[in-house]
Amino acid sequence: MTAGVALVALGVAAVSCASEQPRGGAGTSSPVTAIAPSQPAGTPDLGSPEVVAQGIDVPWGLAFLPDGTALVAERDTGRILRVAPGRAPETFYEVPGVVARGEGGLLGLAVDPAYAESGYVYAYFTAEDDNRIVRFREDTEPEVVIDGIAKAGNHNGGRIAFGPDGMLYVGTGDAGRRELSQDVSSPNGKILRLTPDGAPAPGNPEPDSPVLSLGHRNVQGLAWDRAGTLFAAEFGQNRLDEINVIEPGGNYGWPAVEGAGGADRGFIDPVLTWSTAEASPSGIAIAGDTLYVAALRGERLWTATVSEDSATDPQDFFRDDYGRLRTVEVAPDGALWLTTSNTDGRGDVRDGDDRIIRIPAR
Repeated sequence: MTAGVALVALGVAAVSCASEQPRGGAGTSSPVTAIAPSQPAGTPDLGSPEVVAQGIDVPWGLAFLPDGTALVAERDTGRILRVAPGRAPETFYEVPGVVARGEGGLLGLAVDPAYAESGYVYAYFTAEDDNRIVRFREDTEPEVVIDGIAKAGNHNGGRIAFGPDGMLYVGTGDAGRRELSQDVSSPNGKILRLTPDGAPAPGNPEPDSPVLSLGHRNVQGLAWDRAGTLFAAEFGQNRLDEINVIEPGGNYGWPAVEGAGGADRGFIDPVLTWSTAEASPSGIAIAGDTLYVAALRGERLWTATVSEDSATDPQDFFRDDYGRLRTVEVAPDGALWLTTSNTDGRGDVRDGDDRIIRIPAR
């Protein structure tokens, strides 16, 4: 564990809608010492953010163990930290072979839904020759689940999550090679759907292929609503970032289309877009009927209402309070957890960065 990692207890700091919050308000407040309760069926109280850890080295992936403790991936060190309110973060595992260059390194994490029996944690990372996913137990060597995903200095994708069907979903990037997004034989620029062992999942559009959807530029977020609809966040190039509703076999248009306008060409249009300056969406999460989107360049948390395969009424919170936001996840107790990403070489580092923030549900 790095000397800079220090747990701070939970507390309450007033935060309002971004348009009403001055720069530096919540993000520079002192850590507090009281742990706030959270209701699993409640709604995250965006007026009560609480810093649970700070001094983390480029946090990226975030996933929860059954006991409610969080696993946090440090992109550049290859370490996975266990974080729990009330005690200092500790090293849970160090993934061997991580090559952290540019946007690559140790990226997404996922915990096996059958963790109580299997003990498996999954990690997506950039290796010497490719991006790959491994799984491991806390005391075992990693086992390769899938490899051969092209790597680059950027557009590595990296988000992984288990869906309601128990399958492993993977967001990949085009690795800076646009043509791969439309190449059905390539795993790049796709959303993949795998069995926990890494085989193409039953029911995929093509039985022998892991590809669920194609035509993506750089998928950074995956989340399901209560009806089981999959939403995905994707970085745009120059104009528009996207939230897409994912349909099996769907083609989302990259590189022919950025944003909407591809429907008459057989592509699926996004359900929500922002300018790249407002968003650069990374991790996403859904609690109730609300979609939460962590924005990097936009330095804020976006929300939207999800209903019937749509996302509407976007609103922003924490604008400029914490800097770049990388990941957002819902904890077993209903609380929303956020990670900042200011030490990744692209942010303005603030005292205490990088941080993990918890927002209790009321």
